[in-house]
Amino acid sequence: MRVMLAEDSTLLREGLVRLLAEEGHEVVAAVGDADALLAAVEAAPPDVVVVDVRMPPTHTDEGLRAALEIRRRWPAVGVLVLSQYVEKRYATELITADTTGVGYLLKDRVAQVDEFLDALDRVGEGGAAFDPEVVRQLVVRSSKADPLSRLTPRERDVLDHMAQGHTNASIAAHLHVSQSAVEKHVNAIFDKLDLSHTTGYSRRVLAVLRYLGS
Repeated sequence: MRVMLAEDSTLLREGLVRLLAEEGHEVVAAVGDADALLAAVEAAPPDVVVVDVRMPPTHTDEGLRAALEIRRRWPAVGVLVLSQYVEKRYATELITADTTGVGYLLKDRVAQVDEFLDALDRVGEGGAAFDPEVVRQLVVRSSKADPLSRLTPRERDVLDHMAQGHTNASIAAHLHVSQSAVEKHVNAIFDKLDLSHTTGYSRRVLAVLRYLGS
């Protein structure tokens, strides 16, 4: 894949450049601020952008706002956001706007090289990859009249993995169950969330969005 990196830490940026090159990816740009990233994407859109949330000049949310801008202007470009913390406002907007080719990982996950590369591949292929901790922190709601309270613990496990961007086959492998069992749980989730009569892939998207909240 053709990848662009935006990370103000020179050490981490160069480490990612070397890692991605060793894995056969082409790093077409590696920059240290959001403005340089947007200019690089505009000049030659890559397959995937890996962007840190907090970058110069204020080190608050420049990278995440750039990620949202890229999603808006170049929807075909996958975006994988890296963050030390969960920025709930923009993270929710990023995730609920569109779950195609988008990911959000905490930086601790980068140290788990296989998990980072798996997330990058999923985003590059048009899938989703959300850190479990990001999902957990975004799901803060009252249990009153909450249709999710009707789900069994196993169904919640399945929905949690759906929210992270896993396919049924991947969920089956993670939970050590058969794919047919996962499919039954997914159908039960659709029933309990009143999505049974919605056709197509949108049922899965709607279930995830309901899980994440607005």
